[in-house]
Amino acid sequence: MLSNAKGVYIIAQTPFKENDDIDLESVDTLTDFYFSHGASGLTVLGVSGESNKLTFGESVQVANRFIRRAQGKPVIVGVSNPSIAQLDELTKRVMDDGASGVMIAPPNGLRTDQDILNYFEAVFKRIGDVPIVLQDFPFSTGVWMSVPVIAQLIERHPQIQVIKEEDIPSITKITRLRDLPGRRVAILTGNNAMFLPLELGRGIDGPMAGFSHPEMLSSVYNLYTAGKTDEAHKLYNCYLPLLSYENQSQWGVAVRKEVMRRRGALKHAGMRSPGPALDARAHAEIDMLLAHQQQALAALGN
Repeated sequence: MLSNAKGVYIIAQTPFKENDDIDLESVDTLTDFYFSHGASGLTVLGVSGESNKLTFGESVQVANRFIRRAQGKPVIVGVSNPSIAQLDELTKRVMDDGASGVMIAPPNGLRTDQDILNYFEAVFKRIGDVPIVLQDFPFSTGVWMSVPVIAQLIERHPQIQVIKEEDIPSITKITRLRDLPGRRVAILTGNNAMFLPLELGRGIDGPMAGFSHPEMLSSVYNLYTAGKTDEAHKLYNCYLPLLSYENQSQWGVAVRKEVMRRRGALKHAGMRSPGPALDARAHAEIDMLLAHQQQALAALGN
């Protein structure tokens, strides 16, 4: 059950070839890369996975390839869509293919608490008994879900098994969600893992974030949950400059893909057009950040 989700649920990138076609072979190498570096599960077709650039058929194809390569490990698929009919169809397809659940965020345009409750009532009536990750990401959606509204959604819809919490400030909202009475759901966090050690201190079950070095996410999680909080913070700080550099919306995704290409996870680093391209200066900055990261890790003894 997703309600028992723990560890790193990495946000997977969607690999593309130089001609903008989907690179399915790189889906395989990327999946292997994530799991070999400590991921507990994958989340595909997320915001940073360029899901808005895919056709419906491509979305099914990409999700299916990740699911098959994961060989039974958990794969969550983002299905958010203003059209409930299309959301329902994609949900059915990926669940039939073996997805562990789907992630849904409210569509832009919901303005009141009742709008949010009505929307999800309609969604769950349509899709039925499917494990759900409820994504709370107002920076992307433009929809702010209060803790009382999230509590009502959890109470009304047992399908909700995970909250992906990435409101700002995340840490205070996590504490309020953790303090809710009633049914426990897992809490995973995004925001490019920019606040991961602090969020672990507030009681999350792990990150659901993307980073070119997923071993940092898994190692920090393992150290923190083992009670080695000081070591977790020190390790995290070694990666923070690069992590911050990747935390620049779609341009940061281009950086992440380039670093993972260098690490052998992807054959091509490009994003589907229209998308940002890195120039020589950006490549030099990546070189510098990676060198500083290695120096910091060496000084730490890693």
